[in-house]
Order: sequence, then C-alpha cells, then structure tokens
Amino acid sequence: MVRSQIVGCGSYLPERVVTNAEMARMVDTSDEWIVERTGIRARHLAADGQTTSDLATIAAQRALEAAGIAAAELDLLIVATATPDHTFPATATKVQARIGMTGGAAFDVQAVCSGFVYALSIADNFIKAGQAKTAMVIGAETFSRILDWTDRGTCVLFGDGAGAIVLRAAQAEGTNQDRGILSTHLHSDGRHHDLLYVDGGPSSTQTVGHLRMEGKEVFRHAVANLAQVVGEALDANGLAAADIDWVVPHQANRRILDGTARKLGLSTDRMVITVDRHANTSAASVPLAFTEAFNDGRLKPGQLVLLEAMGGGFTWGAALVRL
Repeated sequence: MVRSQIVGCGSYLPERVVTNAEMARMVDTSDEWIVERTGIRARHLAADGQTTSDLATIAAQRALEAAGIAAAELDLLIVATATPDHTFPATATKVQARIGMTGGAAFDVQAVCSGFVYALSIADNFIKAGQAKTAMVIGAETFSRILDWTDRGTCVLFGDGAGAIVLRAAQAEGTNQDRGILSTHLHSDGRHHDLLYVDGGPSSTQTVGHLRMEGKEVFRHAVANLAQVVGEALDANGLAAADIDWVVPHQANRRILDGTARKLGLSTDRMVITVDRHANTSAASVPLAFTEAFNDGRLKPGQLVLLEAMGGGFTWGAALVRL
C-alpha cells in the first residue's frame, strides 16, 4: 500500500515578540493573570502590511529546502487558515505562485485551529488515491487581525505564525510499523458554533469581525473531544498510549494540554509544548511545534507521533504518524 511520509518541514514566526508585560500596558491584565490561566508568556505578531501569505511563503520555502525538493515537484499545496489574505482567491494560490509551483492544485481549508490536521488528512487521501505524489500542507495565520484588543479574555491568547510539512508517497507494508501517516480522524459538531466564532463575514456583516469565545465551555469540550479522538486513532491502529513517543498538540492553552494528558494517562514530558512562547496560532500551531521539535532533534525517524487539534465549529481531529 501507499503511505504519505513526511520528508521535510519548515516554519516562520514574525519578528515582533509581544510579552505579557507589554499586553498589560494595552489591557487590564498582568503577566501573573495570563500565565496562571493559559501558560502563555509571549506571542509573535505580524508586522504592519505582513499578510498570511507572506508568513506561509517563508515556511513553505524552508520546508522545501529541508526536504531537498523543488517547488515544481509539488502536485498539491493546501493552506489551512482562518485568516486568508482575501475572501478570494485562495491564499494557497498566492503561495503557489511565490514559491514557483506551476503545476498541480492549490487551495485553502478552513477548520480554524483544527485546520492543519484537516488539511493533512486531505493531502494524505490525495496521495493514497494516487492523485498526488508530493504534497505540501501549510498552517498559517495572522490572528492578530481579528482580535478585539479591548477584550482581555481573548486578545492575550493568540499569536501569528506559519508552519509547513512536505509529504511524499512511499510504498509500505500496511502495518502500524510503516513509516508515514498511519491514519487520520476528523470530527465536527456545529451545534457549538456560538462558543467560539468570529462575529463578522462577507455574507453576514460585510466586515471581518472579531473573535468571540466562551472560554470555560471551550475548555470543557476540548479536553473531552481531544481525549476521544486520540483514543480513536490508537484503536484504529492497534496501538496504546504507551506506544506514543511524542504528542504534538494544538497549542491553545497549557491547562487544556495538561487536562488532555491526564485523561490519556500521558506525561506532559512527551508533549511538544510551545504555547508559552507562541501562544495560540490556530492552524499554524501544530506545524510550528512539529518543526521546532524536529529541528532540535526531539523527533527522530521511527518514532510514533500523534498530532491533535480542536477549534471553532467545533472541529477536532488527530493524525497518527510514524516518522
């Protein structure tokens, strides 16, 4: 059978770093308040005029360099984002042109914080179906553009960034010891729309709008949903939590990470955690964390890695990968 193997990754964070102390000068908050509730100490914010496609392009170029391939070899490019440059065309097509990819297909996926896992699943299925041999999946966001900077409950939580992964088709045996994506699992429940959403859009208000969130309810659903989908991924492959070498979770809130780890019986020592320095970068958070851990040597060939995320919609999902 065919598996989608990860052959390269790259990331980009904007140069501007905003600490909690700086946030405290903007809204009624403090470093202690933010750290206690979220684990966040700093976040990166895009510069004036810097767009989601700008961030995504740099991450894409770095991923291609790491994979040792040319953009012309890509058959598919998917950008997961909730903050596109324009209503249309897709941000992915702008990235496609900038990196020199002239063939294949490029499009966006919108599943908010779960976007990267959704996009990875789509790319994996394209490869397994034989419609693509080499694919790039990017998570990129400029969430700073949709924040209400007077709302201390939300504006302190988010940051900007981009991460990219290159996938390539490879023959495999069809066992849970194969290298590559073993399985992906996606879910959504639109009944919870009003717990995490943006109060604007082209068809409703003709404005961009601002992010709105019921934090306590989101936390409760996140821990339960993430534990459920992780169990689903393990069961589908005849594996147990003890088999996982690393979890690369969506970086929403340190409390959610800790709660999910407890529910699964996992040590947070086996989680790649970047939320303290990156904050919540939505669809970019999983590939940003993955790239950091890969580049510093924590992620190694042969290891079993679990990617998981939950976002507005609600959407949530997981991918089990052997490197």
